[in-house]
Amino acid sequence: MLDSILSTTTAAASIDLTGILICTAVSLVLGLVVAFVHMYRNTYSRSFILTLVMLPILVQSVIMLVNGNLGTGMAVLGAFSLVRFRSVAGGAREISSIFWAMGIGLATGMGYVVYGALFSAVIAVVIIVLVTVRFGGRKNPAEKQLKIVIPEDLDYNGIFDDIFKKYTYEARLERVKTTNMGSLYELVYHVMFKDANDEKDVIDELRRRNGNLTITCGRITANRDEL
Repeated sequence: MLDSILSTTTAAASIDLTGILICTAVSLVLGLVVAFVHMYRNTYSRSFILTLVMLPILVQSVIMLVNGNLGTGMAVLGAFSLVRFRSVAGGAREISSIFWAMGIGLATGMGYVVYGALFSAVIAVVIIVLVTVRFGGRKNPAEKQLKIVIPEDLDYNGIFDDIFKKYTYEARLERVKTTNMGSLYELVYHVMFKDANDEKDVIDELRRRNGNLTITCGRITANRDEL
């Protein structure tokens, strides 16, 4: 059942038209599956979705062309080595979808259409389940980023320690930067509240300590799911 539907001979010309059409149809269908799974509860662009649909067919075509021909295979490898992706690096989910689509193209290009469909079904189910249950997401809603503006003449070392000890399990100063032409400091803390409902009380005590200057409390800002 997992055998290749293509000829086992080494000559690329031995691949018949029926086999090519079957592999191409399977590549197109599985490419659509990859695209639909990638769109599930995710942000995306139309051009990237179209790329995911067509990528299995493109890879399949290249694999069929170099089937059994070492010289042609080395030439294609050299051509692909000249390709440089000059756009912004994609996120982890984009990269995984690209590898998935390429894997489909490799499988169908060698005629293993059942294998390609089988591993695609497994991957699709796993991704949908993990995304649905929010596997790997933050479990503590009381984990926040706190930005506090203080005057330049105020020594920020340990100035809020008593407040943080009262209301948080952890409060870590991540960075300090000057603002307003150097007349103010902005302190950025990573805090974990003991009780999420204490957020207003904490802000009230902090603004009495920092002279009622700006205080911002929000969710943790992180890099965009990069590998």
